[in-house]
Amino acid sequence: MAEKIAIMGAGALGSYVGAFLTQAGEDVTFIDMWPEHVETMREQGLRASGSQGDFTVPVKAMHLTDAQGINEPFDFAFIAMKSYDTEWATHFIKRYVKTDGYFVSLQNCWNDPVIGEIVGHDREMGCIASHIEVALWEPGHVIRGGAPGRDHGHVVFRVGEQHNVITPRSESIAQKLDNIDAAYATDNLQGERWAKLCQNGMGNAISAMTTLGSQDMAQDARFRNIRIQLAKEGAQVGLAQGLNVVAINGIAAQTWADADKGEVFEELNGIMSQAGGRVNWLASMAQDVHKGRHSEVDFMNGLICSKGRETGIATPFHDAIVETMHGIDDGSLKPDPSNVELIIKAVGM
Repeated sequence: MAEKIAIMGAGALGSYVGAFLTQAGEDVTFIDMWPEHVETMREQGLRASGSQGDFTVPVKAMHLTDAQGINEPFDFAFIAMKSYDTEWATHFIKRYVKTDGYFVSLQNCWNDPVIGEIVGHDREMGCIASHIEVALWEPGHVIRGGAPGRDHGHVVFRVGEQHNVITPRSESIAQKLDNIDAAYATDNLQGERWAKLCQNGMGNAISAMTTLGSQDMAQDARFRNIRIQLAKEGAQVGLAQGLNVVAINGIAAQTWADADKGEVFEELNGIMSQAGGRVNWLASMAQDVHKGRHSEVDFMNGLICSKGRETGIATPFHDAIVETMHGIDDGSLKPDPSNVELIIKAVGM
């Protein structure tokens, strides 16, 4: 029999993954707190469109208040919530998963230790979703950007245990996700996580505070410089922790860490100028801000700052990003392209 799978949080990524898993014959139940999204999925199914095709699939969807009616526990659950909702969401779904079941963090940032503290580190796995552009602008319809097809020159999904040993269950999850895009089981969860953190940290908040998309940032030398410096700081902090940081945006972590060397900077600047993508895509944090939601900046750039303090690595660019995004989150600043000047002033560029 098919495993019973819960997706706790039917946002853009959770919806996209769940739609494809359902289409592949998996027994998936979505649990979410956006009423209109849940009702649309119940009545019309879940539509997934974009670079991987366009289809609508009937799905099982629940409001949070419906979960008390779950009679048969799930074999495992994807946690696909925003980072700041991880703790309560894990406590919530824990009671509906089998005692020998497990939990997969399908999220940005580094929430694996938080989930592990709640359910047991041996019952938690991390799943990195790398370079997958998804958006949920209307209930019941998730969209993926990017180039069509599966061959993007990188593996999208990387599934790993906290103890960094590949197991049958990590391979099983990777096999399921391979129905969507390329996937593998990894023995380097922390190094994979940190690379994704650096990748997100060099673009998400900039897009959120300025309302600019990927092409806008690629075309402006100021943004390229800031993003290179953000990646440099993130790579240096990761390497200082002793992590085996995998390639960040396809480029070795040490190369980013050496960005202050003139020839390295010029190489990175040239690459970044061509990295705007096929569409002017808004980062996930920019989508959140547009919807009036709180950002994940403290769990993203903020984590790089805190680990930088622990390792003695200065992170002035990330510090400036966090301070500016706090202004966006508390309403004292409005998202606007001119906010880039706040970062330039803060770091003395």
